[in-house]
Amino acid sequence: MLDMLHPTAETVLHDAIMHAYKGKIALVSSFGTESAVLLHMVAGIDKSLPVIFLDTGKLFSETLAYRDELVARLGLTDVRSIRPSGAQLAAYDPDDRLWEKDTDLCCAIRKTNPLDEALVNFDAWITGRKRSQSGTRARLEQVETGADGRITVNPLAFWSEAELEAYFDAHDLPRHPLQAEGYTSIGCATCTHKPLPGQDKRSGRWAGKAKTECGIHMPRAMTAPSWPETLSFEV
Repeated sequence: MLDMLHPTAETVLHDAIMHAYKGKIALVSSFGTESAVLLHMVAGIDKSLPVIFLDTGKLFSETLAYRDELVARLGLTDVRSIRPSGAQLAAYDPDDRLWEKDTDLCCAIRKTNPLDEALVNFDAWITGRKRSQSGTRARLEQVETGADGRITVNPLAFWSEAELEAYFDAHDLPRHPLQAEGYTSIGCATCTHKPLPGQDKRSGRWAGKAKTECGIHMPRAMTAPSWPETLSFEV
């Protein structure tokens, strides 16, 4: 159903990439089960847009293969695989088992810190977060201002599962290989399980723990009450 209250995802993306933050914006993608939708939209606007991929060293091999498949299929030309600091891994995860002892610190070393460094020269970044994914994202807006002042653009914030499915079908986009096995949200292999019965898509992430987010969105997810004045949403 068309949402008359908010600009379309394509409009938000086009204005952010080509006008408001031209040359100063990147897409951060996990190449997970829903990532192809946003990547396809971006490819239709600017195939050279920087795409930041956090290669934590703990990902499923299927995710790495899916990344390569989508990059080739969509013709993306600037996909940056960002890895954790070797010095931090040596200092805090010498036995490669930190994920069992302190998931927050593990995520900080393998995701949050590398992303912070990768985004230093960008004024804005694009994510694929959606309200429908979990209760913790239920108040997500299409454009937010983070605590560090950087703009976060969430074009698909109001999209439903049905809309995602329709887009996949309409554009004949390939699916993440693990989706056929019942995975609905995919992160590191060590901390990702199939969703729990009757719970949201992200319930398989850090299952059995109070943790619901890796941390990369938490410092920046301060919702802006209105559109930034720089966004005109011209098409």
